[in-house]
Amino acid sequence: QLVESGGGLVQPGGSLRLSCAASASAFSSTFMRLSTMGWYRQPPGKQRELVATITSGGITNYADSVKGRFSISNDNAKRTVYLQMNSLKPEDTAVYYCTISVPGSRNYWGQGTQITVSS
Repeated sequence: QLVESGGGLVQPGGSLRLSCAASASAFSSTFMRLSTMGWYRQPPGKQRELVATITSGGITNYADSVKGRFSISNDNAKRTVYLQMNSLKPEDTAVYYCTISVPGSRNYWGQGTQITVSS
């Protein structure tokens, strides 16, 4: 189970921080050690797209559209991944989904959290 928090309404240029915690009952320590966690988003009427990912060792990957504005980080002890979003734009409006996977496995998804960037 992935539990997300931190969504909401923000004005253009503002900031938000998303958190996603992976439950110990659903994901073993071995799974977590091998995992990549990250965030995808689905804008209204569009397909789900990558935002950013991070391995348990801290290797990050970002979509070009968020580079320099968003920052992904993790706390392995807390089984949590964070997405710091700065300089938000209206086009960042979407449902944001947390995901976790290991090589060879399917992605597991959170329930999604709405981010709306509007004045």
